[in-house]
Amino acid sequence: MAERDPRNRTVRSPRRRGRAAAVVAAAALVAAAGPGFGTGAAALAPGTQFTPLTAAVMTEPTPFDATDGRTHLSYELLTTSALSTSTPLRLDRVDVQDARTHRVIGSLSGQPLADAANPVGDPLPGADAYTPAPPGPTPTVIQGSQQWIIWLDLTLDRGQPVPEVLEHHLSGAVLTPSGPSAFEETVQATPTSRTAPLNLNAPVRPGTWYASESCCGNTHHRRGLAPINGRFDVPQRFAIDWYRLGEQGQAWEGDPARLTSYLSYRQPVVAAAGGRVVEVQDGIPDNPPPVTPPVPPIEDTVGNHITLEVAPGRYLLYAHLEAGTLDVREGDCVEPGQVLGLIGNSGNSTTPHLHFQVTTTAEFFPTDSPPFTFRSFRVLGQVEPRIWDDNLGLQPTGVLPITPSPYEGPHRAQYPLDREVLEF
Repeated sequence: MAERDPRNRTVRSPRRRGRAAAVVAAAALVAAAGPGFGTGAAALAPGTQFTPLTAAVMTEPTPFDATDGRTHLSYELLTTSALSTSTPLRLDRVDVQDARTHRVIGSLSGQPLADAANPVGDPLPGADAYTPAPPGPTPTVIQGSQQWIIWLDLTLDRGQPVPEVLEHHLSGAVLTPSGPSAFEETVQATPTSRTAPLNLNAPVRPGTWYASESCCGNTHHRRGLAPINGRFDVPQRFAIDWYRLGEQGQAWEGDPARLTSYLSYRQPVVAAAGGRVVEVQDGIPDNPPPVTPPVPPIEDTVGNHITLEVAPGRYLLYAHLEAGTLDVREGDCVEPGQVLGLIGNSGNSTTPHLHFQVTTTAEFFPTDSPPFTFRSFRVLGQVEPRIWDDNLGLQPTGVLPITPSPYEGPHRAQYPLDREVLEF
């Protein structure tokens, strides 16, 4: 409880004094600016304070419905410590709130926070930029001047309204030599998108398909932070890798070192919506499976591919196609269901599959990756253990360990979650 001095002015309680100590380093920046900095008749807005952490949202959060029957918001908070390199801080909790009502719609603390946060540029040793970092230690300690990314995957129950504007409440302690000094800050008011996700037809022919590396979890698509042209993007946030499965749930049969052993190989890909072809790349040979190929030049990352413009600022990317099978050219107009080409193993791919996503630009780098839904499909099951798309051929068998899903049955206008097995 705050006390009052004889002149009727509020005196900071010991707890408030502790919080003030947390931003001494930030106050020093003001002192360094020289006499008269910040003086004037204008009053500060309520709640103005020095904050040990800055924060920026990397995309416009777009709500989408998924197969669990809930509405999801998946985006990133890029935080930077404003403290000196010798002063770490402990981040204890992140609350995402409705900026109007301040109602908390999602929280991270303890191990879930540690698992959803990692330093920028700190992937697994020897891994590339698209490999997610390992789970972080608890508590989450951010070193001074360090930049961290917090991966936010929020779920709202059916019927729960999506806030028009989100705000982010961060709390923790600055770890000073004299002991921890608590801080709280509410930062980065962020409007949510009012544009509905594209509702698409299937990008492949009818059959049983495995949705690998889909949102929302620790996958190389969801957590693929990429530094491109001097800025960070998450260009594959909602991408899905599609694998054709057989009647026994097999992705391959026979010799996994042969392309023809994979049921996805040379399967047709089709236009999930009508549109215009704006980019075509062909001529890149398939990689021999299942050995991981060298990282290709950036322009060959997605291999042979086709990009369709289907709405203003919305494009469909079909990647890793087989050379010589692309049936369209730039400028062509296509109808829904039209065959575009065949699945191959070109670019940054080790076993045949279709990489499919929505982008905001005709180029796959740099771009943003908004969510999308499919008009109609049936969930058949799920794969519980993590099986990465680039090591399916290294498994002792091509049969996926499919188990029942709580979301089995027909679905409409929803996004398939990671590792679901479904039927188009």
